[in-house]
Amino acid sequence: MVTKLKGRHFLSCDSWSKQELDTVFETAFDLKRKFAVGEPTRYLPDKTLFMIFFEQSTRTRNSMEAGMTQLGGHAHDLTADKMQLSHGESAKDTAIILSRMGHGIASRNCFYGIGQKYLAEMAVHSSRPVMSLQDDIYHPFQGMADLMTIFEYFGRNVNGLKVTISWAYADTHSKPLSVPQTQALLFPRYGMDVTIAHPKEFPLSKHIVQKAQQNARQGGGTLRFTNDMDEAFQGAQIVIPKNWGGFGHYDVREYLDNEEACQTEMTANLEKYHDWICDERRIRLADKNVKLMHALPADRNHEVTDAVLDNEQISIVYDEAENRLHTAKAIMALTM
Repeated sequence: MVTKLKGRHFLSCDSWSKQELDTVFETAFDLKRKFAVGEPTRYLPDKTLFMIFFEQSTRTRNSMEAGMTQLGGHAHDLTADKMQLSHGESAKDTAIILSRMGHGIASRNCFYGIGQKYLAEMAVHSSRPVMSLQDDIYHPFQGMADLMTIFEYFGRNVNGLKVTISWAYADTHSKPLSVPQTQALLFPRYGMDVTIAHPKEFPLSKHIVQKAQQNARQGGGTLRFTNDMDEAFQGAQIVIPKNWGGFGHYDVREYLDNEEACQTEMTANLEKYHDWICDERRIRLADKNVKLMHALPADRNHEVTDAVLDNEQISIVYDEAENRLHTAKAIMALTM
């Protein structure tokens, strides 16, 4: 167990060693047990976490805020329009001031080409740990909850576990790449055999794919890609149908310079793939004991049908959502 994590930033799972991540999981399982029996875990008495949300949130906001309360501290729920950020205050100034007033800073900023850089700049200037609540590249808290859930259902030795991460149709908004990219980076480090399916117009970022392949080689897992959703589901023990935008198709500078045109093209490409849905037919292609995961909120009957999502023999999405609380508490307790 690694215990010297106080003060560490948590901007991606990839920036922590596997041994450090294992410490988080051991702590999270202990916190979950104590939560179940009502045992207090006031590890952060009188400490303050500042949360800055540039986008909406349900699981992330509430897992962090409830987690801080259960750890004996308090979370300030901030939005950019309530701060001087809306008047152009820099990430540097925000980080310096908040880190002098509290004990941790957590932020969600998913704007493509901007979010991760903003968080990284805060981390440079903050004297307290900075945590990514999701950005345009990574969603580390989601990745940790996903892996904790997998451990609960399949045990800690997940070598060779067949996991399919598949793009799926949704029309609500252009969703970030951060969830599938975090999973692609994290799961092969633990020896899983990961298949990623997506239409050719919706790839992951090239530099993330390269790093994920390196992680697979080092961790003993495998990583393969296909443009065929049916093929990806064949024999899968876990399926994760999730929409993401076509940002990976563009260079960041190209997108930022031509955002409107790129968004128009992504919308047109999206309409070609209404049939990319996790339904009962596709579930039957997977392993007979397959489990469905999703970061939620699911775009019901677009990404995944109600019949699959609400099937208690298949769907473990609510366990996955609950584990956002326990992994968040573990990371805050260890770093703050």
